[in-house]
Amino acid sequence: MAERMLRLADAGDAVREDPGCGVLYGVLRDSAYKLKQMAEAERQTHLEKSIERSIERLSSRIKGSLR
Repeated sequence: MAERMLRLADAGDAVREDPGCGVLYGVLRDSAYKLKQMAEAERQTHLEKSIERSIERLSSRIKGSLR
């Protein structure tokens, strides 16, 4: 979604006819970058949680096999 927003802002900026449109496309571009940054941070958080869960499961299996 953020990539589409960026493409739209670039396309609109290329054909804009007045400063008001430039402001609108600038806001769209800024929002896209913020959205992309938030999505990437959320993805990283989920990835880290997934790794932690995998380590916990592996640790439990190892402990169980040592008994």
